[in-house]
Amino acid sequence: MFEWITNLVEGGGYAGIALLMLLENVFPPIPSELIMPLAGFVAARGDLSLPLVVLAGTVGSVAGALFWYYAGLWLGSERLKRLAARHGRWLTVAPAQVDEATGWFRRHSGASVLIGRLIPAVRTLISVPAGIAGMGLTRFLVYSTIGTALWSLVLAGAGYLLEGQYDKVSGWMDPLAKLVIAAIAAWYAYRVATFRPQEQN
Repeated sequence: MFEWITNLVEGGGYAGIALLMLLENVFPPIPSELIMPLAGFVAARGDLSLPLVVLAGTVGSVAGALFWYYAGLWLGSERLKRLAARHGRWLTVAPAQVDEATGWFRRHSGASVLIGRLIPAVRTLISVPAGIAGMGLTRFLVYSTIGTALWSLVLAGAGYLLEGQYDKVSGWMDPLAKLVIAAIAAWYAYRVATFRPQEQN
């Protein structure tokens, strides 16, 4: 995975970064924690501009977040509850939890999106409840863009500062990517295995 990401960042430039960050949101196993530091490395070598790297990462990431926002908007809380009633174990959520989560999100939507965009794994999924709760598109875009820009700046900035250590760092980035994917799969398997059918009542 790391080699593929490297080739797309170095060969595709800003468009490649934006595309990868879009895919990272639609297909979470592609981690931004690999994409943006690598883009920062490339910027430190003078091949790209750091501000434009951050901009490209932000644009791509927010575009990907819109996919899940509209998916949540289309789904809605009532449809999600029906799905949870039939497939609660595989969704790892019960109908009652849908109401609780939707109510909480409506009270804290702005802060939830902004902070959620700064947390690995959560940053992708936070767009779904925003859509389900009917958060306004403009408001969603503002908070999502702020959080995403900060996240992209931190990661790309770290890569920029560590440019001299590129050879050392690149050696463990691919194993790290595989570890992230394995951790996500293990967490989901745990949720499915420990889900209690009575939670749906």
